[in-house]
Amino acid sequence: MRTLKIYFTSDIHGYFFPPDSSQGAMPLGLFQCAKAFCKDGNTLIIDGGDVLQGSALNQYCWRILHNFEVLADMMNACGYDYVTLGNHDFNFGKQALSGYLNRLNAACLCENVQDESGRCIFPHTIHTLENGMKVGLVGIVTDFVNLWEKPEHIEGLQITDPLDAARNALALIKDKTDLTICIYHGGFECDLDTGKVLSDSGENIACRICTELDFDILLTGHQHMPAQGRYYCGTYIIQPPEQGRGCALLEVTQAQGNITVHSSIELPKLTPSVSYADSSLQRELNLSIQGCVPSTRMQFADLESNLQIWLDEPVGTLAEPIEVGDRIQMALHGAPLADLFNMLQLRNSGAQISASSLANDARGLPELVRRRDLFTAYPYTNTFVLLEITGKHLRAAVERSAEYLEYDAQGQLRISDRFLKPKVEHYNHDYFYPLATEIDYMRPIGSRVISMQFEDHEVVDDATFTICTNDYRASGAGGYPMYPQCRVIQEIRHEMTDFLLDYFDL
Repeated sequence: MRTLKIYFTSDIHGYFFPPDSSQGAMPLGLFQCAKAFCKDGNTLIIDGGDVLQGSALNQYCWRILHNFEVLADMMNACGYDYVTLGNHDFNFGKQALSGYLNRLNAACLCENVQDESGRCIFPHTIHTLENGMKVGLVGIVTDFVNLWEKPEHIEGLQITDPLDAARNALALIKDKTDLTICIYHGGFECDLDTGKVLSDSGENIACRICTELDFDILLTGHQHMPAQGRYYCGTYIIQPPEQGRGCALLEVTQAQGNITVHSSIELPKLTPSVSYADSSLQRELNLSIQGCVPSTRMQFADLESNLQIWLDEPVGTLAEPIEVGDRIQMALHGAPLADLFNMLQLRNSGAQISASSLANDARGLPELVRRRDLFTAYPYTNTFVLLEITGKHLRAAVERSAEYLEYDAQGQLRISDRFLKPKVEHYNHDYFYPLATEIDYMRPIGSRVISMQFEDHEVVDDATFTICTNDYRASGAGGYPMYPQCRVIQEIRHEMTDFLLDYFDL
């Protein structure tokens, strides 16, 4: 009998330290999870991508340090063996990504990332454990990177079909290994209990991987939707939470030619809150994670301290706080925070109309605004696009957002499951400014917009306008296929955080 232990994380998004950790530990962050890692020659520690984007730490590395090498140091300290790439790991361009990967001890596996000649840059591997078990590993990323990413960030790269890439790699390793693992930065397009197709966009194909290929284990991420371990069409699947809110632990046994897998989602182990001046913190940070690569953890404590100072710097004031209220009420009556975003998008684009959304966990802004408040208000690194849009396409976009609410059997308005399942997607409901719309949620989807006025005139199908939206939405993502049909007037290579910082500097 031979055994393998796997620790698997995904979608860390720069959450190595708990947010606001100077105010006390929170149950998330990779360093909290990594305390559970116990490594030997029959253990693999794997990450499913999206490390470089998503937190204030990422922004600090990019804006102040101008690279992500310290994030690689942190991954090294946690003992990672293999990683694949997530779509957000391309957000800062090839040079930034290469700097991170070159510093990383772990091998990158991403079969469907090729150079211009068609050569796989991050090919599959066969890892032989101390006990002799041969483990074949293949990494792949959703090919929607091609839709979402700025062309210059992936210039010279080809992000090919992940299913075909995984199929070809599996054929090469299947007969040479005892166990095969696919690490997929992508999620499930079907309900795992019923098999019902939830999305046919092609963004997520994990169920197809299980039904069409025969990997022993499929490790997934991307969706920010934890899925407990189970067998699906003969393949063992599991998806951990995002932001270090938990890691997947798999225990694999090979006996008499048979493979059995047991798993759990391990929750972070909290550290008592202590002051940076407390010598006990230095002692704790100097301790190596059990069985992992020894680390000089105090360098990370210094980094976190500098990060907190940077985030706590005031950047401006407001006459009164801007609050994020009840989602239903905001959808019905407007959201002040979305109004601010739309105002800034109009100011910086010259558009007639702006469309913006709120993150799932967006927070408002206090009267005294610190830099950290800006990152929590708009946590994404989106840039913006100025489009020419017809009245017909504009109406279709508003109709898509009008799917957000519906009446239940008791006649009460509720948020539609379309925005809650298979994962929560409040960010796919947009606020349009300065449109005046009248929506009847009793009417069928696609015909709910009764009136839509711009500057007191009803919008007609053949009218044309300019609209500013983020690059994610402009790609058609989130159920907005009308935007890619619009002419691009200008690509605005600035993030909302840039707009906000400039606004408070005025």
